[in-house]
Amino acid sequence: MTTLSLADIQTARERIKDVVEMTPCDYSEILSRLYGCHIYLKLENLQITGSFKPRGAFNKMLQLTPEQREAGVIAASAGNHAQGVAYAARQLGIDATIVMPETTPLAKIRGTEELGAAIVLYGSRYAEAYDKASELQQQHGYTFIHAFDDPRIIAGQGSVGLEVLEQVPELDMLVVPIGGGGLIAGSALAIKATRPEVRIIGVEAGRIPSMKSSIAAGHIETSHPANTIADGISITKVGQHTFPLVKQYVDEILTVSEENIASAIMMLLEREKTLTEGAGAVGFAALSQGYIDNIKDKKIVVVLSGGNIDMTMLTVILERGMEYDGRMARLKVVIPDKPGNIAKLAALVAEQQANILEIYQHHSVSEVDIGETEVEMVLEAKGKEHIDAIIASIDQCGYTLK
Repeated sequence: MTTLSLADIQTARERIKDVVEMTPCDYSEILSRLYGCHIYLKLENLQITGSFKPRGAFNKMLQLTPEQREAGVIAASAGNHAQGVAYAARQLGIDATIVMPETTPLAKIRGTEELGAAIVLYGSRYAEAYDKASELQQQHGYTFIHAFDDPRIIAGQGSVGLEVLEQVPELDMLVVPIGGGGLIAGSALAIKATRPEVRIIGVEAGRIPSMKSSIAAGHIETSHPANTIADGISITKVGQHTFPLVKQYVDEILTVSEENIASAIMMLLEREKTLTEGAGAVGFAALSQGYIDNIKDKKIVVVLSGGNIDMTMLTVILERGMEYDGRMARLKVVIPDKPGNIAKLAALVAEQQANILEIYQHHSVSEVDIGETEVEMVLEAKGKEHIDAIIASIDQCGYTLK
């Protein structure tokens, strides 16, 4: 059983208070009105390096011996933890080596390099990078700074929970993303130690629900690797230290789909002017999609754990979010290959007050009969009901939708 107490988290917060930000916990009038509760957003995406990770990194490294500082530190990470460790190491004058998967977005590699860390690219996933970092740690005598499975890391991350209690004293519910479990384990302990009635909800990406599966099994299970836009929490195996804390203090674990996450990122950006990465948005995704029950009139804090999103990925995510919300649609329509029919199809769309963003004609599609052509359109619409009306209009005209 992990021996971690409220006092450990309180001490960690005092230790790091001069080197990390007390991030805002802003009340959202728009979202509160929309969902019938009182929603506060804990903006860890505004933290130093763009995520909560420096909290644990600083708490760990501030306790290193002079000999350990001299030898340097090493970590394995696909992004946020890498930057948190690199930043803390630079501030403390410690050499840092970060092992990152070869698939890590270039922006995160550059961001970590700019903070002064030496980068080693290895493997295609976090687990392979972790094994390489462990090997280098043994060879060179570095201190390993784990992304989540270390009581000192957990205590540092738990400072989020202490801040939330101060910022929203009448808190009813805390919603937190789960990857390896460090953030939710520390925050849940910090809150439940003094306010056991507060409901703690954890949220994972549905494609890789490592903590939910482990809790259901009663022991730590290893999930199959999977690609997800919530790459910051795509952990196949949760921590030996985080698992028992989550089991003890977290009331419920939910999962969200890729479409849910994309929609949440888009809504936060559009309604709150707040940019989050996939991992940072999963908590709001669960709330906005109605997966959390009994929220009416409750005071709910949703932790937006990070905002380090790759710009090329953001374009894809926003497009997927618009499709999920019915604000963009891709339709394939088979029409007679005669002059004027494409114009007629476009006129049908215009009558429904939709906007054609892109339109393509395909003569050579194998599924289309001779004398027919396939027209592919990307439409801007007002919602799912609007798209249904467009489809009905096309169908009534006798054209075939694929």
